[in-house]
Amino acid sequence: MPSNPLNLIKKPKGGTLFLLFTALGLVLVLFITITLLDMFYRQIEDLPRLFNAARDPVVLTAIGVSIAATTCSTLIAFTFGVPLAYLLARKNFPGKSLVEGIIDIPMMIPHVVAGIALYGVLMRSGVIGAPFDMLGVTLVDAFSGIVLAMLFMSLPYLVDTAREGFRSVDERLENVSRSLGASPWQTFRRVSFPLAFSSIYNGCILAWARGISEFSAVLIVAYFPRSAPILIYERFTSYGLSSSRPIAILFVVICLVLFTLLRLPEWRRKR
Repeated sequence: MPSNPLNLIKKPKGGTLFLLFTALGLVLVLFITITLLDMFYRQIEDLPRLFNAARDPVVLTAIGVSIAATTCSTLIAFTFGVPLAYLLARKNFPGKSLVEGIIDIPMMIPHVVAGIALYGVLMRSGVIGAPFDMLGVTLVDAFSGIVLAMLFMSLPYLVDTAREGFRSVDERLENVSRSLGASPWQTFRRVSFPLAFSSIYNGCILAWARGISEFSAVLIVAYFPRSAPILIYERFTSYGLSSSRPIAILFVVICLVLFTLLRLPEWRRKR
């Protein structure tokens, strides 16, 4: 007689369901892969344009603007979003569902609508733009406008992911920390934040990726200085696919490299 009766239970095979799910998932993977590979394959016929794009100061500046702006927006989202995420995860208060809904609005509305709304508050006579204009700071058609547009569109990804990370932390651990004399800040810094860090970090990566890919809102709020998506759009509408595709490929490659580097710490931690 086996020592563990559970060993008598046969593990269900589920082969058909596994194959079905694999096939369905493979459709999506192939759709993304084929689309990107086709773009790279077509550019092989015209490599000189790709090399020229890699040396073009205008192209490199636009890519630099995108990287710098999304990095700034992610840092701002982290600074203000993590405390909000912790509050939403740990406290119940009147209007909590309303706050959660407001945070998610940028994910639900068309990006061009978000751009129009942002333009209204950031222009010189806008609610936000007017005080800054009095200080001599312009938010429309400025780097700061790009940052704010990216922040508006990417903030929900960080807040929602961090909130779920804090919810996964056992509150009893925080209570033990407090009972041992730790202050609320010490408990947050030494217990809550480290245990939720993986989710927070993933939220930062998602916010960074969402920001760098933003086009419509940035197009309306800050056409200049041109970010990479704006430059690609401009070259496509003015000169066609042959002029825009090399920049698009270069931008994709740089984003993939940066995204991989950002993911490395998380991959190493899971190993």
